[in-house]
Amino acid sequence: MSRRRRTPVNEVAQIGRHHSADPDLQELLRRVALGDEQAFASVYDAVVSPVLGVVRAVLRDRAQSEEVAQEVLVEVWRTAPRFRADRGTAINWILTMAHQRAVDRVRSVEAAAARDHKAAQLDRTPDYDDVTEQVEARLEREQVRRCLRTLTDIQRQAVDLAYYRGLTYREVAEALALPLGTVKTRLRDGLIRLRDCLGVTA
Repeated sequence: MSRRRRTPVNEVAQIGRHHSADPDLQELLRRVALGDEQAFASVYDAVVSPVLGVVRAVLRDRAQSEEVAQEVLVEVWRTAPRFRADRGTAINWILTMAHQRAVDRVRSVEAAAARDHKAAQLDRTPDYDDVTEQVEARLEREQVRRCLRTLTDIQRQAVDLAYYRGLTYREVAEALALPLGTVKTRLRDGLIRLRDCLGVTA
């Protein structure tokens, strides 16, 4: 048995104006399921306001609410054959659909915002090479500190003054109140021990 041609989706929102103010939605949906455009026109006029009200209560945004309300009405046209009167009234079926659509839109918007936030965070994340260099530099500094702890107090102080603070041998000798020759010896011995600790080959 042939069925009437169903109106294309982009035409659905334009169907129907000013039909019965108190239609039998259950019967109208039965006819809509058979492709009756005039029946859908009556359904449209009867439910467009409550549908928009339910959607607006969830979304708040007027433009998005109107868009989602139109999607719901298109869905009513498309899925009318699925309506079952034994599971509830026609208006509850339609308004439940409206609420679900509105909630789906909220979740979609929130998911998109989360993706954008994550993308922005990734944009601020240092490149792998930069992170690697920072880690290596930190490990090297920690290794140097460990090796410095293996030196004697005089060796460690001499190395610190000469190589980290930039003092000359004579200034180091004066700072430590030691003979210049002693400072040079301590520095030499300290550097040899550091080299061995760090695994540096000559």
